[in-house]
Amino acid sequence: MKSVLRLEDIARFILAYTLSLYLGYSWWLFFALLLAPDLSMIGYLFGTKAGAWLYNIFHHQGLAIAVGLAGLYFGVAWLQLAGLILYGHSAMDRALEYGLKYTDSFKHTHLGWIGKQSG
Repeated sequence: MKSVLRLEDIARFILAYTLSLYLGYSWWLFFALLLAPDLSMIGYLFGTKAGAWLYNIFHHQGLAIAVGLAGLYFGVAWLQLAGLILYGHSAMDRALEYGLKYTDSFKHTHLGWIGKQSG
């Protein structure tokens, strides 16, 4: 099952990249901005609860879709790209088994624990 989910997220990542090309952006811009959503990890400077909350906002696929659709509705190209970057980044993270965070630990995600766990 993990393989199927990983393939699905890889397909989402490819879709986001392809749509950025369809919108007329240079091939490299998507990749140049791809890690920008990880700036949300700055929230962890204020504790795990604030960190998880901020991280999850910027990695939520529903929000990414909403941002992209808002860009389409209002005709704002940079919002369309922002939605694709958020969506593509989230898909990439999930394909790499990084998920939305629980408030107890950065390594505790909705996909399980990141890395090896002792015990």
